[in-house]
Order: sequence, then structure tokens, then C-alpha cells
Amino acid sequence: MNRRISLLTLGAMLFAAASVTTAAAWTVKDAAGRTIEITDASRIVTIGGAVTEIVHALGFGDKVIAIDITSTYPAEIKKLPTIGYMRALAPEGVLSLGPSLVLAIEGSGPAEAIDVLSRASIPFVLIPEGTDETAVLKKIRAVAQALGAPEKGEQLAKTVGEDIAAAKAMIAKNVTKERNAVFVLSTGNGTPTVAGAGTSVDGIFKLSHVANAMAAVHGFKPATPEATLAVQPQNIVMLLERSHALDENAVFALPAFAGTPAARDKRLILIPSYYLSFGPRTAHAIRDLAEKIYPELELPKLPPRPWTEAASSHSK
Repeated sequence: MNRRISLLTLGAMLFAAASVTTAAAWTVKDAAGRTIEITDASRIVTIGGAVTEIVHALGFGDKVIAIDITSTYPAEIKKLPTIGYMRALAPEGVLSLGPSLVLAIEGSGPAEAIDVLSRASIPFVLIPEGTDETAVLKKIRAVAQALGAPEKGEQLAKTVGEDIAAAKAMIAKNVTKERNAVFVLSTGNGTPTVAGAGTSVDGIFKLSHVANAMAAVHGFKPATPEATLAVQPQNIVMLLERSHALDENAVFALPAFAGTPAARDKRLILIPSYYLSFGPRTAHAIRDLAEKIYPELELPKLPPRPWTEAASSHSK
């Protein structure tokens, strides 16, 4: 009889525990259209700079146990282990860290790695990518849902959305005639790889009222001297992290740019990579890029936010 009571008691306890787990669980639909159940956000791996920034901006930074190498902000994440590049993931490396949740930006890869991670027992959530203000707010809400904190997501999205609207209005009021620019990803073998339509560069250019000189091409493509000289770029833009201290005169001397207004006026602009990630600091990226392209304008500063305290220093 006592054994029977003990078994019944144990069964009741297990049922109660299962009920608590179910009650505490939440479900999300990710960028791949999968419905995922999540029960624990105490050990998070973040993949993608914007995803990592959003997690921190939502107050879950202390739950992050590892990041990918595109995640560089805020500064405290530098002490965390990295899982490599977001497009060259190794599933075993991610899972060996014992995460309770993996959040990855859409476009992470390779496809085989994403397939393995998607079928693992650990919740793996793809966060939707995009290159406009709507995409930024969608990312914030998606991350917040995955963390089980939709209310915090709405609050953050509201503030970031207001800052982006303010930055756009400020620039639209002051820029009467758009200047163009060409973004150079690399200059391997003397042939620049430039950003065309459908890229994150094109997206941030549009928000900053900068015309993409290479909008006639799609994606990132090598550019011939004929193509660049035909559009006469007024500014050459490169990533600060990928400039490798390249001498600006060497850039201006490239056949693709020699003879352009950018070379004539010595207009080489270096920008930090977060300008292209479309995360919580996008409003600052919009405003700061416009200031670099239109230095004569006295654009007001945006209000400081807890998640943008280093935005200005990173943009210099």
C-alpha cells in the first residue's frame, strides 16, 4: 500500500512538474516559418551583430554565453567565446556550449549547418533580416518574442522607431539635393567590388538621403572603370574595419576612381560596420552617415539611449 502511495505521489509530482514546464513555455514563428517552443532563455548563443545588440538592449546581455565574429557591440561581449563567422557555422561547435536557446540572423549558414541546428533539441530561431526601418522593428520584436519578453520588445521598437523617424525627418529637412556615393567592399587586384541595389548599403544610403551611384547593378559586384567613371561618384565609402589602413591616395589612384569627383575632392569616407546591420543603433547610423556626406550641415544629435552610449565614438 505504501509503495502504491509513493508511486502515486511521484506520478503526481512529475505531472505537476510537466504542467509547470508547459505553462512556462512560449512559442514563436521564426523567419523560416517554423513554430518553435522555448522554455529557457538563460543560456543564449547569438549569431549576427544586430541580434546580439538587440538581446543586450532588451536587458538579456548577461544571458549570452557565446557570439559570432560579426557581433562586436557592446564592448563587454569581447570577453565571450566566439563560434566563428555567421555564414560558416559548425553545428557541433554551437551545441557543445550547452545553450538553452540559439538566435541567428536570417542568412546565416551554410544551409547544411542550419538544417542540423534546426533539427537539434535546442530551440534554434532564425530572426528575419531586412534593410529598412520596418525590418529593424521587426527584428526587435522577433528577438523579444524569442526571449519571452514581447512587452520589452514593443517598448524598444517604439523608441527606436521614433529615433529613426526623427533622423529621417531631420535629414529630409536639411538635404535639398542628394549627393551620390559608391560603396567599396574590397579593392582586390585593383578592381573594386561595389554595392548595388538590394544590399544593406543601398538600404542605409536611402535612409540617409544618399544616392547609390551603383544602383544599376544588383548585389555586390566587381566594377569596371567604365562603369564607375560613367556614374561619377562624389564620395567613396568603405568599412572602417576593412580599410586595413589603406592609403586614400591609393584608392583615388585606382583606374575605377581616378578622374571622378570623389578623387578630385578627396572624398573617402570610412564607416563602422554597424551602419549596415540594421539594429538598435540604426537611427544614429542614418544621422551620422548623412553628416559625413553633407559635412556643411549642422545636424542635431539624437537623444542618447542606454544601448547607444558608444554610438558616437564608434562612428568617428
